[in-house]
Amino acid sequence: MGHLHDHYGPEARYAVEREAALPDTMHRREIERGLEYGLPGAESIVDRTIPTFSRGELPHFAGINTFLKAPYVEDVRRCGEYDVAVLGAPFDGGTTYRSGTRFGPQGIRKISALYGPYSFELGVDLRESITIADLGDVFTIPANIEKTFDQISKAVSHVYASGAFPVVLGGDHSIGYPTVRGIAEHVQGNVGIIHFDRHVDTQETDLDERMHTTPWFHATDIPNVPAKNLVQIGIGGWQAPRPGVKVGRERGTTIMTVTDCVEMGIEAAAERALEVAWDGAEAVWLSFDVDCLDAAFVPGTGWPEPGGFLPREVLKFIQLIAGARPLAGIEVVECAPPYDNAEITALIATRVICDTLGCLVRAGHLPKRAGARPGGPEPTGTNVNASQA
Repeated sequence: MGHLHDHYGPEARYAVEREAALPDTMHRREIERGLEYGLPGAESIVDRTIPTFSRGELPHFAGINTFLKAPYVEDVRRCGEYDVAVLGAPFDGGTTYRSGTRFGPQGIRKISALYGPYSFELGVDLRESITIADLGDVFTIPANIEKTFDQISKAVSHVYASGAFPVVLGGDHSIGYPTVRGIAEHVQGNVGIIHFDRHVDTQETDLDERMHTTPWFHATDIPNVPAKNLVQIGIGGWQAPRPGVKVGRERGTTIMTVTDCVEMGIEAAAERALEVAWDGAEAVWLSFDVDCLDAAFVPGTGWPEPGGFLPREVLKFIQLIAGARPLAGIEVVECAPPYDNAEITALIATRVICDTLGCLVRAGHLPKRAGARPGGPEPTGTNVNASQA
């Protein structure tokens, strides 16, 4: 790396210096696989790294949509061979107003093709750091929320037990209960929850059933998921039912409004959230509802509410949380593509996941298995892309 001038800002200087130190081993391997599986390009193509059939990151508009164009691993028994396993939970049977989040996993995967594996500011290249597999979707039962909960718990339990880091694409927020239940059975101590949302989601029932307004009542009924380790960030507005507020008050959960976070500063707010969630806990689950952002940025959701976070605020928050301690996993919920505008809601969902993974990598929390290296196994079954994302 040559001499750098003094006109960079501190973050930009770090980013430029860091890029020079990143390897390109996996990128070159991706190109080689692309040429092998997709045939060398036509004779008129000057750039001989381009295959005839798209089998990697480029073009971004080509290929079959897995998350970040990661390989689709049809045999889910192999998910533990990867550092990260993405799974969809296409379910909106828990919605109490606008449905459509059953299409959330599709929408997130589609717009994720816009992204490459490298983050300039974070100085991380996911392709060179970790292996990612897309396991497809859980078989949810549209007319039965309880059977769907059982399916989701079994799926998340399988992924978590394998050693892979679970990334769950929702789906409505009712899935928060079965996802936490899926990991809690494998944690010897307590599980904490960091919950981004505009709504408390802590009432026992809604419309006489367990719905997307109730996941944290039932999650904190799990013996090793105490309510004192539930911290809820961004709560506010005109859609926080009083029964849920009452439950949180009685159980001793922690609520931080958008104003709380902005006035105390995102850094201080993140520190408090981490202190609460990790207090005596062995693992922490990150649950991110896109509607914690201001309605202007997330039109594609069931309960949009003005006055939420700005994207840069919530992304800074996420980066601080992911960089501090290893997380048990992440879910991103309430993305409803039928209401989205220019896919911007699905885009923020993708960005939250990518920043979480990037900061876990940068902090040394991923890959978490001893001796793990990028360049995982070739998936069997339907291999829709050759890239390792």
